[in-house]
Amino acid sequence: MAAAAAAAGPRRSALFLLPVLALLLVANPAAEAWTGKIRGHVVCDVCGDAAIGPEDHVLEGAEVAVLCITKSGEVINYQAFTNSKGLYTVAETMPESDRWESCLARPISSFHQHCIKRGDTHSGVKFTYNKPSGNSHAVKTFLYKPAKAPLYCS
Repeated sequence: MAAAAAAAGPRRSALFLLPVLALLLVANPAAEAWTGKIRGHVVCDVCGDAAIGPEDHVLEGAEVAVLCITKSGEVINYQAFTNSKGLYTVAETMPESDRWESCLARPISSFHQHCIKRGDTHSGVKFTYNKPSGNSHAVKTFLYKPAKAPLYCS
């Protein structure tokens, strides 16, 4: 009977330690998760006038690259494609200590047969990512234009 009581003692203390360990993990700020999100649109600027108007349309399937540098110095490269609304999104959850510090988003290609020429002069948009966890950063709209604008644009 004494051996059974002695064996039960370590089990009770181990069971007591589990909630304490769980509390320490939750209370430790270094273990907190952080979620970042970057989103933007890609549009076909039909008249090539750098102004989005009723003649313009979103580009589905356009490729965008997003490169981010974390607080720990790691470089992470993401590849995104636009959906049917011309929207691309990059999101990731990581430890707070490794969160994004700055990013660069740039258009890579458009698969639309008439709108494949990059319309804006900038090769990308660099920005500091200082959003709290769960919030998203909106990148300016990337434009593509046709090789030749339609006659009604003149």
